[in-house]
Amino acid sequence: MKQKVGIIYSSVDGHTLKICKKLCDVFNEQQIQVELYAVDDFKANLADFHTVVIGASIRYGKHSDKIFEFLKQHKQSLSRIKTAFFSVNLVARKEDKNSPDTNPYMIKFLKKTNWKPDFISVFAGKLDYKSYSFLDKLMIKLIMKLTHGPTKTEKPIEFTNWERVVAFGREICEDYHKSNYLNQEEV
Repeated sequence: MKQKVGIIYSSVDGHTLKICKKLCDVFNEQQIQVELYAVDDFKANLADFHTVVIGASIRYGKHSDKIFEFLKQHKQSLSRIKTAFFSVNLVARKEDKNSPDTNPYMIKFLKKTNWKPDFISVFAGKLDYKSYSFLDKLMIKLIMKLTHGPTKTEKPIEFTNWERVVAFGREICEDYHKSNYLNQEEV
């Protein structure tokens, strides 16, 4: 029996949500039913999903506590289904920090949660000084200065490699179709 894919996200400025919507497009193109939830709004039964994708952004070097709470609360249920996780952060704009094995936030997250998702990825986020509060703007400029990033820009800079986002979605789709094919063979 075909099941749906669930995407659960935590986003500060909306860019993680934009990535989730792109993943929804990929799943829809593959005729996979998908449901999208903010982590605060998730009330569904995880057993209804073939795969759950969790996406979370970084702010001030941390993923949202709500993502950690969600994983802790649903650890058993998540262990019974396919899972995927992606992190969105500006450090991933750097070639040597844009993979799960090299991104410090992903490494720290996986170690802290002791969770082993079936699929993991890291995507660079968006820098938009005009949309930040005064304090956020100061802090992000300081972080950018320390990491040799842009500290002055009139327009938002989107560092996301959308081809990598699509490839991540397709990898999940391939596994979804393969497991549904194998399940039909068993019947």
